[in-house]
Amino acid sequence: MPFIKDRQKAEDISAVYELKEKLGEGSFSEVWVAQHRHSQRLVAVKCIHKRALKGKEALLENEIAVLRKVHHENIVSLEETFETPAKLYLVMPLVTGGELLGRILERGSYAENDARPVIQQVLDAVRYLHQLGIVHRDLKPENLLYESPREDSRILISDFGLSKMEEQGVLSTACGTPAYVAPEFLQQKTYGREVDLWAIGVISYILLCGYPPFYHDNDTQLYRQIVEAEHEFDSPYWDSISESAKDFISHLLQKDPDTRYNCEQALQHTWISGGEVLERNIHSSVSEQIQENFARSQWKRAFNAIVVLRRLSNKARDAEDEEEKEDRATAEGETR
Repeated sequence: MPFIKDRQKAEDISAVYELKEKLGEGSFSEVWVAQHRHSQRLVAVKCIHKRALKGKEALLENEIAVLRKVHHENIVSLEETFETPAKLYLVMPLVTGGELLGRILERGSYAENDARPVIQQVLDAVRYLHQLGIVHRDLKPENLLYESPREDSRILISDFGLSKMEEQGVLSTACGTPAYVAPEFLQQKTYGREVDLWAIGVISYILLCGYPPFYHDNDTQLYRQIVEAEHEFDSPYWDSISESAKDFISHLLQKDPDTRYNCEQALQHTWISGGEVLERNIHSSVSEQIQENFARSQWKRAFNAIVVLRRLSNKARDAEDEEEKEDRATAEGETR
């Protein structure tokens, strides 16, 4: 059974794109850097083995449906799809800027004012999703990518594998990553778009101190903390952070989803809308905590794109050098 009703012909993928080098692979898919044969533009192609998807077809169909619906500058887009009897190909922009936490580690300095525009962009994109009736359900730092290595690069929301359209019915399935799920998830209640705002609160907290607001080696204790919304702004880690930022986070990490900020309220909060923030350099403290609390392997995948691009660039340069040598040799032969 085909996944894409208006799919392009099976042979079109190789006619349109040349798969250059593998970026990474998962249990049922591979991601390749590919080059458009006409424009020479580099893209990322997710190659999915349909046989390995057995039993998970609905998740992929849902992800594709969502990606086809969204068009926002802060969301990774789906550009084209190709399908053969054995494989499904999703063509997306090549994102090379790395994951959010990895980028912080690479910085020379980092202040509250650097975290604010990241959260502002995420809020703007999530507001757009919610206006379309889409709940992401898996917002976390690993799913926030920088478009390019440029300092002014946009942040992009990725991975819509767990996203859901509200028109599909009541949301009640517990899913996502434990440290970022809202209390209503764990209480086995029906829930809505408010779960995304809780996750943004957790992300905001991490960006300003380097560790999560809820943490325990024992899952039962972790879930109890989340259900009770028990979080603190510990000294000395939060001494250099403004009261405005703490107030913003507290309005997102509300136990009751009815009192939790929505996107509009969050965007209008003074910490986001341009109020005064502390400009102290918190890079040393935050990066130390990130390294201690988050495995670096989480964002190594995102840097693979940069490594592969360099490798492809080197190959192209080597090929040009070889061509020049051959041309010189030919010219010398003709002279003789």
